This record gives sequence, structure tokens and C-alpha cells, in this order.
Amino acid sequence: MTKIPNRFLVFHNPQVARSQQIADEINGRLQDELGLVSNTMLISELDHNPDYNADMLLAVGGDGTMLRVGRVAAQMGCSVLGINLGEVGFLPQIPENDWRYAIDRILIGDFDLEPRMLVHGELIRDGNQLIRQHALNEIVVTRGALARPIRLETQVDNAVLANYVADGVIVSTPTGSTAYSLAAGGPILPPNLRNLVVTPISPHLSMSSSVVLSEGCTVTIVIRTNYEAILSLDGQLETVIMDGDCVRVRASNRNCNFVRLQDPNYFYSDLSERMSIKGREHK
Repeated sequence: MTKIPNRFLVFHNPQVARSQQIADEINGRLQDELGLVSNTMLISELDHNPDYNADMLLAVGGDGTMLRVGRVAAQMGCSVLGINLGEVGFLPQIPENDWRYAIDRILIGDFDLEPRMLVHGELIRDGNQLIRQHALNEIVVTRGALARPIRLETQVDNAVLANYVADGVIVSTPTGSTAYSLAAGGPILPPNLRNLVVTPISPHLSMSSSVVLSEGCTVTIVIRTNYEAILSLDGQLETVIMDGDCVRVRASNRNCNFVRLQDPNYFYSDLSERMSIKGREHK
């Protein structure tokens, strides 16, 4: 049994069909029928409302919605429940038609919290820190629009890991191991692990295998390129980076607590089901 929340924020994404409709229905159930404190917000409002007051955030949409809301939940120190409106959806665990059942269980405390680690990234240029951000899935250094590989001098705790000549390098969390890292050939890690995964993207004449690191490691990537390169966090926050820039990635001191209603071993059966869906999509 877990502490029962009584203050909710329900986020919807205008780019996802039915997102606002379902969010309004959830809000009506919580606020009007049950008399709890609840409000709906556009996902875009996350960037303009620094002060929140909630015990639980609800993300109504797909993986992208869950990523944005999850980062805010980690910042607030509250839990997040994902209502999946997509067909696959690795992150939001509750199917669209089951949200009433999920709310009923939450309101009697019949749920668990699953802590997911985040990564923290810094962009350093000429000794100055330009960016500090957290990511739930991954931090990626990649080439820009021009189809030319870049050189990425990559160290782990000041020891040389590889000098990649590649389209980029992904540093992912276990949660992100089923996202971009998997598409680039990386391993799948259960989400309750506390590891970093370093995966090169289309490496040329350099180490092609992923490397799994312990939570306490720091990954440092120095960019060597005559062309545009990009720093991306969760595929949502992008910054142009330059030759000589340094990107430093480590485990964040924040967790994102996912609400879990399933059996603790749900990940493996869930993974099998979602991968079979992806397989059918490509037939």
C-alpha cells in the first residue's frame, strides 16, 4: 500500500488524438465526482508554470508526453501515471480504456511506485557551462543535417573509452534502453537497474559495441567537427554544438517515480507484447 494522493494535475497533448477529451474526463471524475483537487493543463504549459502543487501527475498521450511530464514529476518530487493513447507506448502503462480502473486503485492506495533514474547533462564551451538539463530516456550527441560523421572523443571517469567516428553517441538510462539506444543496436535493460548505456550511432572504423556503465560513472564527450552537430535530450530539447564543445553526462540525483499497477515482473511480458506490435507494424 502506498500513500494515497489527493492533488492531481492532468496533462494532455494537443498533438495526440483524444488526449484532451480523456484528460477532461479524468479531471471530471477526480474533481466533480470525488471532490479532489485536480486541474488539466496543456503539455506546453509545462514550460511556463514553474510553480506546481500536486501529489501525482497524469500524462495522457504517448511516450513523448510521458517524457515531458516525467521530467517535471522528477523535479517536483511527485509520482506520474501514464495513460497510453498510442498503439505501442513503452512508458505510459495504462491502456486508454482502463483509466477508471487505474484511478479507483490509486484512490485506495493499491499501487506501487517504480523509481526510474534520470541522466544529467552539461554543455561546456570554453570552460563555461551553457546548459544543465535532466533527461529520462537519453542524452544524444549527433551530427547535424549534413550527412558527414563527426569525431567524438569519449571518456569514462577520465579514462579513454573510444574516439568514435560516427553519426553520434547515445548515453541512455535503463528506461531509455528501449528507445533510441535499442534502435542503434544497444541492449535492453530492465527499468529498475541503475546503469548508463553508451551506444554509438553508425560508427565507422571504431568500436561499435554498446558499453554498460555503473551509476557512479561520468561520461565526457568532446566534439571534433567542421560541420554542425546537435545535443539532444529525450529527443525534445535540442541545441547546436560546435567543434571543441564538451558534453558531460552522469546519473542525475533525481528519480522519476512511475505509478505501477502490474506485477513486479511485468516488464518482460510487456516488452514481448510491445515488440510484437512493432514487428506487425513493419510487415
